[in-house]
Amino acid sequence: MDIQWFPGHMTKSMRMIEENVKLCDGIVYVLDARAPFACVNKKLIKVFGEKPVVYVLNKSDLISSGHVSEIKSNFAKEGIKVIPANGTLKKDASRIYDEVVSRFSEKISKAKEKGINKTLRIMVAGVPNTGKSTVINSLCGEKRAVTGDKAGVTRGKQWIRLKDLELLDTPGTMPPKFDNQCYARHLAYIGSVNDAILDMQTLCLDYLGETAEKFPLEIKEKYGVDPNGVTPLEIFDLICRKRGFLFKGNEYDYERGARAVLDDFRKGRAGKICFETQRIYEDDDR
Repeated sequence: MDIQWFPGHMTKSMRMIEENVKLCDGIVYVLDARAPFACVNKKLIKVFGEKPVVYVLNKSDLISSGHVSEIKSNFAKEGIKVIPANGTLKKDASRIYDEVVSRFSEKISKAKEKGINKTLRIMVAGVPNTGKSTVINSLCGEKRAVTGDKAGVTRGKQWIRLKDLELLDTPGTMPPKFDNQCYARHLAYIGSVNDAILDMQTLCLDYLGETAEKFPLEIKEKYGVDPNGVTPLEIFDLICRKRGFLFKGNEYDYERGARAVLDDFRKGRAGKICFETQRIYEDDDR
């Protein structure tokens, strides 16, 4: 299955981001900790130009602390500092806020010397469904941005005032084309790609195959299925039978089973699973 998803509204979103980035002092770029390198949209990063970027490794609570350390280390090799966070926690929101303010402390100080109270304008960006709006709401201490668990919930820009910051919530934007299909699959697993354009059964088999290889204990603990020595389809069949995803005549309801298995992963019910701790070089030239 070749995954490509760049609907018309994303073209408009890219234009809007290009126009508004000129008004901003910097960017908060939100990554999903389970597939952080896939979340780096290089086309979008180019739009930011020389603007400072604070990278937030959101949903870090859904992966192990060891994987968090590996991700931080591998981003650091590229000169990128990432801030691990659970976007729903106030203490993590405070760390993000402090990091943003510290990046611009010199600019704020110079403005104060001139008698100007500088309000930082920060764009919050990333691919769909990484938790951008959730991070904004935590920073605000209340629900100010629209959130959802489906790709494409935020469609337009929204300025949100916070203390001495103004945050610009932007729509999630994907690369125009995926040459790296491994990244594309990982983004589909985490819900960054619209499920409506996907073959969910094939995606589930891909997910089960990759998870069984990298996280066999998590498969066994969640579903009571030992993945060693069996195919992804056999694992899928066993899960469908155990969970009662059956039609009359005991035929497997693969569509219902696929959505349930992927939902388990997306909601963090499948264990601490991380598909990327470093870049995956498969025509990685997005």
